[in-house]
Amino acid sequence: MKKFTKGLLLGATAIVGGAMPSVACTGISLMAADGSYVQARTIEWSHGTLKSEYVIIPRGERLQSYTPSGLNGVTWQAKYGAVGLAVVEKEFIAEGVNEKGLSAGLFFFPSYGSYVRYDSAYNSYTLADLQVVQWLLTQCATIADVKEAVEGVTIVGLERSAVVHWRIGEPSGKQVVMEIVNGAIHFYDNHVGVLTNAPGFEWHMANLNNYVNLYPGDAPAQTLGEVRLTPLGGSSAMLGLPGDFTPPSRFVRAAFMRNTAPQRATALDTVLESFHLLNNFDVPIALENPANKSLPSATQWTSSIDLTHRKVYYKTAYNSSIRCIDLSTIDFAKVAYQSHPLDVVQSESIENIEVS
Repeated sequence: MKKFTKGLLLGATAIVGGAMPSVACTGISLMAADGSYVQARTIEWSHGTLKSEYVIIPRGERLQSYTPSGLNGVTWQAKYGAVGLAVVEKEFIAEGVNEKGLSAGLFFFPSYGSYVRYDSAYNSYTLADLQVVQWLLTQCATIADVKEAVEGVTIVGLERSAVVHWRIGEPSGKQVVMEIVNGAIHFYDNHVGVLTNAPGFEWHMANLNNYVNLYPGDAPAQTLGEVRLTPLGGSSAMLGLPGDFTPPSRFVRAAFMRNTAPQRATALDTVLESFHLLNNFDVPIALENPANKSLPSATQWTSSIDLTHRKVYYKTAYNSSIRCIDLSTIDFAKVAYQSHPLDVVQSESIENIEVS
C-alpha cells in the first residue's frame, strides 16, 4: 500500500502541479424547454495521455481519503450511488452525478485559491481536494447538504502549489461555485451558468462588464464623419469577443455562447447542444504544448450530464462518438465498485462508407 500511495501522490503532483498552464477546463449549463437540466464541461491536459476512466460507486461502499502522507484521511460510507469520470486515479472524480441528481465537478484554480495547511494530527477528518467530488456525490443529495457537510471536514491539497474549485448543481437548475481562499470556504450562486479556471468567480463576473457592448447578430451601420461604416460580415455585433484560451477569455466566450444559445426542447437535444457549444473550446495541442506530437488534442474529453434523467454522456479526443451511462439501469444496492477506461482502444479511427 505504501508503494501504491507514493505512486498515486506522484501522479496527482504531475496533473495538478507539474504544468498548471496546460489545464484549461470550461464548463457550461443549459436548461431544456421541458425543464431538463444539463451541466457540461471539457477537460484539458497536454503533456500526455491523461488516464481517464468512468467509475461506478454503489450504495454502502466504504471509502477513504488520501492525505499528503498517505491513505489515512477521513473515512465514510456511501449513502448514494454515483457515476463519475475520473482522472489519474479512480478516486479523483473530475465530474459526476449521483442517483439523487446532484452533480459536481472540479476545475483547476491555481494561484488564487488556498487551503488550510495540512496537519496530520487531524487526518480523521481531512479530505483531499481531488476527492471532494467523490465524497460529495456519495454523501449529499442537495446543495444544502453540501454546504452543511463541508463544515465537518478539512479540505487539503495533495500537492502544495495546486488548488481547485468546484461546480455543484441540482436537477432544479440551481448551481453554485465553491471556492476556498485562505482556508475559508465560499459559495457563489452561478446564474451565468459558466465556470473556467483562475481568477476567482467574482472576478470573472465583474470582468463580464468589460463586454457590455457585445450582443448577438449584426451591428447597425454607423457614420464616422462623412464615411459610412458597415459590417464586413455576419455576427458583427460580437466583434471583440475574445478568442484565446486563457481562463478569462474562455469564461467570457462561454458566457455569451451559453446565454445566447437557443433553448432546445428535450434533455437529449440540450445535451447535443452542449457538445456543439463546447466544440468551440477544444484546445489544439499545438497551442498548449507544441513539442507534443502524439496527442490529437489538448482537450482530452468532454462530458455532458443530464441531471434530470441521471445520464452521463461523454466523448474523447480519440473517439468523437458520444457514449452514455444511464444511472437508471444500475442497481446501486447490488452493483460492484468498479472503474473502466473511457476509451478501450485509443484510436482516431474513421469508418468508411461503402457506396454501391
